[in-house]
Amino acid sequence: MNISIHKYEKQYRVHVYETGPDGKAVFYSLFDYMQDIAAEHAIRLGYGRDDMMKNNNLWVLSRMYASINSFPSPGDTIGLTTWPAGTDKLFAMRNYDIRFPNGEIIAMASSSWLIIDHTTKKIRRPYNISEGYHFTNQFDNKFIRSADKLPDLPHDGRTSPSFKVAIGDLDVNLHTNNVNYLKWVYNTYDLNFVIRHLPTSVEINYLAESVFGDEIVIKTSEENNGKTAIFNHSLIRANDNKDLCRVRIEWEKNDRRDK
Repeated sequence: MNISIHKYEKQYRVHVYETGPDGKAVFYSLFDYMQDIAAEHAIRLGYGRDDMMKNNNLWVLSRMYASINSFPSPGDTIGLTTWPAGTDKLFAMRNYDIRFPNGEIIAMASSSWLIIDHTTKKIRRPYNISEGYHFTNQFDNKFIRSADKLPDLPHDGRTSPSFKVAIGDLDVNLHTNNVNYLKWVYNTYDLNFVIRHLPTSVEINYLAESVFGDEIVIKTSEENNGKTAIFNHSLIRANDNKDLCRVRIEWEKNDRRDK
């Protein structure tokens, strides 16, 4: 249901292939839904990929933060809402709200987008975008913060075996799809840990592109505050040691699994 041109709602059915070892939707499936609804809403607003390319521009996701309260099961129908949330210097902001039909919150998220010139890769200020969106505070979500700039990882920690970007990792621009970085990180975790823990927040900084054939390693360091486990990840292109993406995930014990 489309509430207004500036706020867009869509329902998604959770499929069994979007779930993980605990029988619930894997957290990156929520990011797939958010990527999908953002693209669809941008088209409806006149700022989709084809519209942007008329001026040789592209949207690039720069940062994202999600606070996750619950995880749907296969067969569940969930509702996503998204809306533009203004501009912050070079960033165009977009927020999300994910709920069960009874209104229970599944997740809330914020994202920060850049506009780049397709040829030169230079960043363009979002002046025309902000005018076209007619931003208001009507839909602001006071319960979600914007994504921060994630720091360098400490020197300790572990490094994953290297792997190469495959054809199935690519998007229409022939770059790695945003959500695949989260899938790669997820695959570095211990199975027993994943079964017994649930992510409560995910924060991402996208720093550079990766393309087909790039060799990737993932460096990981761990924090532990006694209540939650926090893992910081840096995805690095091996041939030039380029930092492509940083991910911070906070996990808590899955009490349902321990009962």
